[in-house]
Amino acid sequence: MNTTVQKSGPQTGGRILIVEDEPHIVELVRYNLVQEGFQVSVAYDGAEALRKAKEDDPELVILDLMLPYVDGLEVCRQIRRESSVPILMLTARDGEQQRVVGLELGADDYVTKPFSPPELVARVRAILRRTAREARRPNAAPLAVGGLVLDPTTHEVMLNGRLIDLTTKEFDLLQLLLGHPSRVFTRDFLLEHIWGYDYFGSTRTVDMHISRLREKIEDDPNNPTYITTVRGVGYKLKKDPG
Repeated sequence: MNTTVQKSGPQTGGRILIVEDEPHIVELVRYNLVQEGFQVSVAYDGAEALRKAKEDDPELVILDLMLPYVDGLEVCRQIRRESSVPILMLTARDGEQQRVVGLELGADDYVTKPFSPPELVARVRAILRRTAREARRPNAAPLAVGGLVLDPTTHEVMLNGRLIDLTTKEFDLLQLLLGHPSRVFTRDFLLEHIWGYDYFGSTRTVDMHISRLREKIEDDPNNPTYITTVRGVGYKLKKDPG
C-alpha cells in the first residue's frame, strides 16, 4: 500500500468525516486528505460516527463497514434517512456482498482494502465534483408520467399521491428517465451521466439501482410497467405505463 500522495498545491478542500476503527488507516487517510487541503474529523466507531455526522455537517463521509457498536451498513442506513451527504465505503477485498448492500442503501462509491492514497483522494474529489455539479443545477418543473411525479425542487417523488423514499442515485436515475420518456438509455450512458465519467464502478451498479427503483415504484417489479428493459441495450421509461 502506497503511503502518501504528492501534494498538488493549495486546494479549497471540503469537510471530510473518516469513520474507521483502525488507527493506522485513520492516520494514513487523514494525512493524505489534510495534505490535499481537506478539513478532517474522525469517528472510531459507529455510534460516534452518527453523532459526528450530525454535529460536523461533513461534505463527504469515508465509512468503513466493519465497525464496533454500530456496523457500517447500519451507519449508512441511518445517515441516508436524514441526509444526502456523499458516502464512500471502505470494504475488504472479498466483501462483495457488503459493497452491494452498501450501494443499495445509498452509498455513492467504494474503495477496497488495501488501497492506495492516490486512488482514495481521486475518488473523494470525483464524488465532490459530482455533488457540486448537482448543486448548480437550476430548479425545474415537476416531471410526471402516469401516477408518478418527481419534483426536482423539493427532491420528492410521489406515486399515486404517496411519497416514495428514494436514495440520491435512485432519484437521479428516475429524473433522467422521466425527463426523456420512451428514450432508450444504455447502461454505459447511465453510468457516465449519473455516477460521472470518472466513476470506478461497473454497469452492474446501474442494474442494481434500476432493480431497487423498480421495487419502490412498480406494482410488480418482475413485470415493470414504468421502467422497462430493452434487451441488449439498456432501459427506458414508458410514456404510457399500464
